[in-house]
Amino acid sequence: MDKKFLTKEQALQKLRQYCAYQERSHFEVQQKLWDLGVRRADHDEIIASLIEDDYLNEERFAIQYAGGKFRMKSWGRRKILYGLKEKRVSDYSIKKAMKSLDEEAYEHTLKKLAEDKYASLRGEQYLVRKKKTQDFLLQRGFEPELISKVITWISES
Repeated sequence: MDKKFLTKEQALQKLRQYCAYQERSHFEVQQKLWDLGVRRADHDEIIASLIEDDYLNEERFAIQYAGGKFRMKSWGRRKILYGLKEKRVSDYSIKKAMKSLDEEAYEHTLKKLAEDKYASLRGEQYLVRKKKTQDFLLQRGFEPELISKVITWISES
């Protein structure tokens, strides 16, 4: 299979569209460069150009990723953290993203998910309900210490 190589300008144009469509991490752009068959020697220059023209901004990507996963998929901080690490986002940008999550909304979402899950397990024994609710929330990426507080609060009310 013979891969067609793009010129630096063609690649830059394609990547501008790719980044303008939605926020991307540096790693995603790097992968796209490989997929497009761009010469390795041109990668750094193209990425630098995208950063300069503000098409690529890791901090902005991390904040949007965290906010989106939290609002749309109700992910907890741990799952968001692992998702950002998978995208090879810097620790600095990850910290910024985590701070950008609204604490009140976070706790509200955790309580709502816990209440709904606990209520959906009405037929189960008390301890089984607690365990399944806890496992569900852990899988969503919420912190164990917050989960225990919420489950204690639910089971007592």
